Amino acid sequence: MTLYIDADACPVKAEAETVATRHKVRMIVVSNGGIRPSQNPLVESVFVSSGPDEADKWIAEACGLGDVVVTGDIPLAAKCVAAGARVVKHNGEELTSANVGMALATRDLMQDLRSADPFRQGGGKMFSKADRSRFLDVLDRVLRQAAQSTR
Repeated sequence: MTLYIDADACPVKAEAETVATRHKVRMIVVSNGGIRPSQNPLVESVFVSSGPDEADKWIAEACGLGDVVVTGDIPLAAKCVAAGARVVKHNGEELTSANVGMALATRDLMQDLRSADPFRQGGGKMFSKADRSRFLDVLDRVLRQAAQSTR
């Protein structure tokens, strides 16, 4: 089992490292660069080229059954779920085969609405302490479940 982090815009890298260390799980932090590598022996940094979605492509190709992926990117989440990985968003929401299709459809709808109205302002809600706490709880639970399913 490996924990993959889509790291370029990830607000919970340190929290994920803490949970991975507690569970003694290998963690791979994938980014386009600009992220300081961890000194933790369980954490590996992978730097991909700066093209669009290069980190996403790398993670989608690398992850598989029994792995866990942390990402806020819904298309990447859909690919990872299809590959058999478990996916946790930064706010602690788990994306599964049961809900990733709806998340993808909602993302596409919102993207269409934004492009149809160039004056439409706003984005997602702010990342909160409650989101961070929920993330820690969910990632801990998902890693425990993934470890049990790989035994």
